Amino acid sequence: MMGLQVAIMGNGVETMLVLAITALAGGAFGAAIGALPAFVFTGFVVFLGEGLEIIESSVGSLGGIDATALDVGLTGSIGFGVVFGPHVAFAGGVAASAYMGKQYPELEPDGWDYHPGKVITEAYGTQPDILAVGAVFGLLGHVIERLAVASSIPTDPIALSVVATALLARIVFGYPLVGTPAGDSWFDMRPFRNGDRKPLTDGGTEQTRLATEPWLAHQYRWAGVTTIGIIGGLLGGYIWMETGSIFLGYALSTMSLTFLTLGVAKIPVTHHITLLGSVGAVLAAELTGSVVIILLIGGLLGTISGLIGEITQRVMYAHSGTHVDPPAMAITICMVGVGVGALLGVIPTGAYL
Repeated sequence: MMGLQVAIMGNGVETMLVLAITALAGGAFGAAIGALPAFVFTGFVVFLGEGLEIIESSVGSLGGIDATALDVGLTGSIGFGVVFGPHVAFAGGVAASAYMGKQYPELEPDGWDYHPGKVITEAYGTQPDILAVGAVFGLLGHVIERLAVASSIPTDPIALSVVATALLARIVFGYPLVGTPAGDSWFDMRPFRNGDRKPLTDGGTEQTRLATEPWLAHQYRWAGVTTIGIIGGLLGGYIWMETGSIFLGYALSTMSLTFLTLGVAKIPVTHHITLLGSVGAVLAAELTGSVVIILLIGGLLGTISGLIGEITQRVMYAHSGTHVDPPAMAITICMVGVGVGALLGVIPTGAYL
């Protein structure tokens, strides 16, 4: 098996073809099981991959087995690769939902009060046209990520690709790119709090939807977002301090979304917070030996990421009809700051970039 892997990876043209074909399958699979469930799988695979790397770096041998034999690159090749990479599987599911919102609005779940194009929790099974949309956008996500890497764009290429494909889906399927706010501005969430509604015509049937649709009804107030940002950032920083893994906190946050997928109310979404908490700790560790300061900087950067996620959801999510992922937007923006800062020498490292 390892010999086959080496043979495939040793031929550049074959490698590109294998990855492209797999990205088509990964995007289709994301549509089949739903965007959010696919992202939960990302968390579990990254958790396993990071765990194996921690064993390799910390143990050396386990029961007479060389720990390096356990490192099969799960994080990079599967969790963040063309199988469950968010830019492939999650992006395919998001695009499938955007397509479904126009083509099959009757498939939205009972009790759903947002535009049906924003449903990311539902599996679409085996319907060929929906899976085809997922496949195409999975491949697009892979291509955009590869181009971002090749161009050395100073940000997280996966998060950037997730945002780019979501915006592209809006254009392709005829949704407003940003949307018109129902309140005084894009930042005004009062129409949601007041229960204001607006007409929406799908398939010739007149319906009403909430006039403003925040990304998370339980996680949009500034005080709450700040609080969970501090908590998640501190935890992300501490996890990195204890394990040396930037992505383990991210994986744990993503795994927690299992409960959100299962309908448990008020589960916070924190992967953009814990990831940047770990990044903040990495940056601080280059400047100081104080573990308290390292931890606090992690909390600070996690909080900033949480607040940027809220800002972006108010502009790019709440007023149009599809899902554009606020955590991906927050990671993209925060890592632009890290990447540019590292290039200019303002900060000592680009963390995982």
